[in-house]
Amino acid sequence: MSTPALPRRTVLATGATAAGVSAVGLPTTAAARRGGRRDRVFAHGVASGDPLPDAVLIWTRVTPTAQATPGSGRGPRIEVGWEVATDPRFRDVVRSGTFATGRGRDHTVKVDVTGLDPDTWYFYRFTWDGVRSPVGRTRTAPADGAAAERLRVGVVSCSHWEAGHFAAYRHLADRDDLDAVLHLGDYLYEYGADESAVRQHHPAHEIVSLGDYRQRHALHKSDPHLAALHARVPFVVTWDDHEVTNDSWKDGAENHDEGEGGYRRRRARAHRAYDEWMPVRMNGTADLRDGSRLFRRLRWGALAEISMLDLRTYRDKMVETAAPFPAPQVQAEADDPDRTITGVQQMAWLKDSVVRDSAQWKLIGNSVMIAPLSMAQLPEDTVRLIDQVTGEHPSDGAPFNTDQWDGYTADRRELFAHIADHEVTDTVFLTGDIHSGWASDLPLDPGAYPLGGTAGVEFVCTSVTSDNIDDITGAPPRTATRAIEAGLMANNRHIKYVNFDDHGYSVLDVTPERAQMDYFVVEDKTDPDTGVHHDASWFTAAGSGVVTSAEGPVT
Repeated sequence: MSTPALPRRTVLATGATAAGVSAVGLPTTAAARRGGRRDRVFAHGVASGDPLPDAVLIWTRVTPTAQATPGSGRGPRIEVGWEVATDPRFRDVVRSGTFATGRGRDHTVKVDVTGLDPDTWYFYRFTWDGVRSPVGRTRTAPADGAAAERLRVGVVSCSHWEAGHFAAYRHLADRDDLDAVLHLGDYLYEYGADESAVRQHHPAHEIVSLGDYRQRHALHKSDPHLAALHARVPFVVTWDDHEVTNDSWKDGAENHDEGEGGYRRRRARAHRAYDEWMPVRMNGTADLRDGSRLFRRLRWGALAEISMLDLRTYRDKMVETAAPFPAPQVQAEADDPDRTITGVQQMAWLKDSVVRDSAQWKLIGNSVMIAPLSMAQLPEDTVRLIDQVTGEHPSDGAPFNTDQWDGYTADRRELFAHIADHEVTDTVFLTGDIHSGWASDLPLDPGAYPLGGTAGVEFVCTSVTSDNIDDITGAPPRTATRAIEAGLMANNRHIKYVNFDDHGYSVLDVTPERAQMDYFVVEDKTDPDTGVHHDASWFTAAGSGVVTSAEGPVT
């Protein structure tokens, strides 16, 4: 169906114009300070997410008093009204109600609006004390089994506040052809402020407490580019590590020590803030305190089913790769069938997801790279640079990536064998995490490739802002890295495209004939008004299980 456009004055109400406005580093924007009471009360915008055929989540945060700032634990209990309509002027309100919120949930509001029509665009808003929020636009999925002609989603990850401005979000918000946005993790970063950064974190210290995590979420929701995108289309999200802390696993993390308290308590606080501040169903509901299960399925008619993974909460500790461990010992640990990245329950759920016949395309929201990656025969200096960007920790070029599926090869073999044994086709892994763009086949046997078949394909989106090789080396983009990319692809024949320099977003366009990923890059991540251009496009034809270069982006 056609996509209704927001009237211009409605778009302006989100806090960002079509031309873009500068982001600021405080939980209230300059526009909010100028804009009067509405922008002070609803300083963090509106959002929606997890569309179903008959339901969608809508979200906001209310600031009822000057003291009730995010993470403060202060402020009264209030009743917030909400409305959902088929038109932006709310002449046809189809659902409405009230929601009680207060300091116990940081004055956030999250409503699972049910009883909606499938495949329909809606508008929503909130009201408190006579003040109306900005208007958001959202939609429902097609009915289960419906012959949907197309699904088009923005794909993003790794939005480090301090590393640059969120212009990629602005350019996505300017589009009028998206059904949703997939955010594949590292929506925020836990680090303390860096005085040399493009813009500084708030709070300035590394976030550890519940109040800290709430404030960092509030900071991101204050960005006008992100606010505009949230108000434009529903999000479908998962987390990676930085939503808690770097290189996290089920019982700890690289960036956590005893002086910061128990890790599991820290993770519980981070997950609580995520549940409060993100438009997502955790444990299948919009309620708090009912669990933190994030892996879930969403269906888009008979065309696609999206399985969103959680690859941090249940994983075993990453294999250590530094001395004194020799490469053979590390590889043996990575291959240990008793180690898991998914956890037993999630693996069983994922295997069930890929064999279900409810939809043609099996889209898997995957926070860390699943394609095998060998560093053998690459120069040491090259390997060191790749390590800094991707989190690789190779020893003498050993073929593993211990923070990603290469460090849990038994799980990967089990999943790929399951796909092959059941003759599953049209499986597409959509991945973030490594601050670079990739397009790869997923060989069942990397050593025999291109013989031996594939388990599907993987498209990895680049970062919104987080550093790439050119940021680390200071070299001009698309110069020194071209040789690195060529060497890596020559060493891994199943990898067809790599971009280690650029930042931006991708757009996945799915039809019954093919799934295509278009890669778009911003020209200067430090400039909030920067332009954007198309970099590359890759598609997988239905039934092929391989990626192919496309002549240009889908129009």
